Amino acid sequence: MPLYTPNIRFSDCWGSMGNISFYHREGKCYWKTKPTTIFRNTLAQSYNSGLHRRALDAWRGLDHDEQLEWNAIAKGVPSRRPPHNPKAYISGYNLFVSAYHGFAQLGDEHTPEPTPFTSFPQFSITFDSAIVIEDKDLLLTFNTTTDHRFRIAAKIQLTFPGGGIRPGLMRSFLSVPIQDNQELVAFLIPNYKETWHLDLTEYRAQIRYFLIDSHTGYRTHWKQISVGFHV
Repeated sequence: MPLYTPNIRFSDCWGSMGNISFYHREGKCYWKTKPTTIFRNTLAQSYNSGLHRRALDAWRGLDHDEQLEWNAIAKGVPSRRPPHNPKAYISGYNLFVSAYHGFAQLGDEHTPEPTPFTSFPQFSITFDSAIVIEDKDLLLTFNTTTDHRFRIAAKIQLTFPGGGIRPGLMRSFLSVPIQDNQELVAFLIPNYKETWHLDLTEYRAQIRYFLIDSHTGYRTHWKQISVGFHV
């Protein structure tokens, strides 16, 4: 992607304007044009659109004092978007909606209570194994450094060896523990061949993952990992 060149008026950029989006990678700013997409009203699209509307309705239904309490909590929450500095923090509305979405991803959609934000533990995942179940489902297993209070959510794309990320082809999954083993989690991908229309003996998985606190619904910024495996 094209590298953004700072000038005398703008030393840095982030966010979107028109059909141009600015983003950061390894401390450098790049820009790209937004792809043109068609809303096909799939079940997933309809659910996500309805979920966000319900989150907004829940926020509007709060007493003003409770909204102010969310604002006070959010002042200590670092922003996951640039500019990344101590003065940048999110609003109570943003924190509330994020927690609402977090609980929904855990399968427990409800109006969250204002809860003080605490820093997440350091976390990472490393690839362990890939197992095909009944020639249709794929179980990807990872070593993890977190306890099971925190669920790992991921967007995954399977591609051919050497293939890169295409965000539009990523699908969302939630980790499950493996036999009460605190050091292993797995992602079950149903019908993996049909999902990406690939029937190979070797794949590469492009994964963006983050933590969800099962007590608060709060979420971390995502990390990225790319792994290759045979099936």
